[in-house]
Amino acid sequence: MKPIIETYSLEQLADIVKELGLPQFRTRQIAAWLYAKNAASYDDMSDLSKLLRGTLAEECPLVRPRIVDQQASNDGTRKFVLELHDGVLVETVGIPSEDGRLTVCCSSQSGCAMNCAFCATGRSGFRRNLLPGEIAEQVPIVSDQLDQRVSNVVMMGQGEPFANYSNAINALHIMNHPKLLGIGARRITVSTCGVIPGIKRFSQEPEQFTLAISLHSAVQETRDHLMPGVTNYPLLELRKTVQDYLDKTDRRVTFEYALMRGINDSPRELEALIDFCSGMLCHVNLIPLNEISDSSFHPVTHKRMQEWCDQLNAAGVNATIRNSRGSDIAGACGQLANSYANHR
Repeated sequence: MKPIIETYSLEQLADIVKELGLPQFRTRQIAAWLYAKNAASYDDMSDLSKLLRGTLAEECPLVRPRIVDQQASNDGTRKFVLELHDGVLVETVGIPSEDGRLTVCCSSQSGCAMNCAFCATGRSGFRRNLLPGEIAEQVPIVSDQLDQRVSNVVMMGQGEPFANYSNAINALHIMNHPKLLGIGARRITVSTCGVIPGIKRFSQEPEQFTLAISLHSAVQETRDHLMPGVTNYPLLELRKTVQDYLDKTDRRVTFEYALMRGINDSPRELEALIDFCSGMLCHVNLIPLNEISDSSFHPVTHKRMQEWCDQLNAAGVNATIRNSRGSDIAGACGQLANSYANHR
C-alpha cells in the first residue's frame, strides 16, 4: 500500500502536488478538504476533477481513522478510541468548558516509551509514532463529534511529543494554519516529560506555542523513580535549559506536578519545588493524581493539595490546582491506555 496522505506534512503535500504536475493552489485546496472540512474521502472534494480525485486516491490514499469506541463523562468530557489505517489504536479527548471553549487533548504517539511509573499509557507499551495528519486530524474528529469548534489544543495525550518531534511540529503547523484549523499558537500547548534536546529545538520555533513540562518532583531521586525515561536529563540541566528557553522566547512555562501520597508530597519535596521555580517565569499546575488499576500510587487529599498551592503562592511561585476532567471514563491525565484493545 502506498503511503496514506496523512503521512505528509504541508510541505511534503506541496511536493506531491508538484510531482503530479499540478499547480500549487491545489495544495491549499486539498489541505483545506483534509483538515478544515474533514473530508471522509476524495469523492467529497467537489472542486477537484474526477480524474484528479482518482489520481490522488491512487498515489496517496486517504484513510480516515475509525472511531471504535467512545465514552462520555459525567462532566461532559468525551474520550474517543481511534483505529488508524494499520490497525493501531490511539485515544483522544474532547473537553468542553462552561465558558464555551472546547479543548482537544491529542496524542502524538500510540503508546509511550517513557515508562512513567504512575501513568497507564506506558503500561501498554510503545507502538509507533503518529504522522502529522494522524495527530492533526484528531482535532476535526472531536469537533465534528461534539458539533463545536475547537478553541484550544493540548498535546498531552498518549506519547512524548519531543520523541516524535518533526511529526508533532508539522501537526502543530496544520492546527495553527489560518486556512486549515485556525487555532492560535498561544492556544496550543505541548507537554513534554523534560526531553532537553526537544525543549532546545522548541525554543527556536517562530510560532508562540506554549510549553508545559511534566515535573512531578524537583528531587532527583524521586523524579528518577517516577520518570525513568528522562533519567538522562537531570534536573540541574533541565532547569538551565528551561531558563534558556525563557530567555529566548519570553513565554511562561508550566510545570505539571501530580501530587502522590507519600511519594512527592513531603515538606522536602515542596521546598525543592520552590527552589527549582524560584526566579523563573513559570506556573505550577498541581494535578490530582488520577488513579489507575493495580497501581501503588494514590492521590493526596484536597486539603493537602490546597496547602501546597497556598504555600507555593506565598513563596512567590504562581500555582493553581487543575480541575481534573474525565477520570470516570479513564480519560484524564495519565489514564489513556487504549483499554478498548483489551476488551474486543
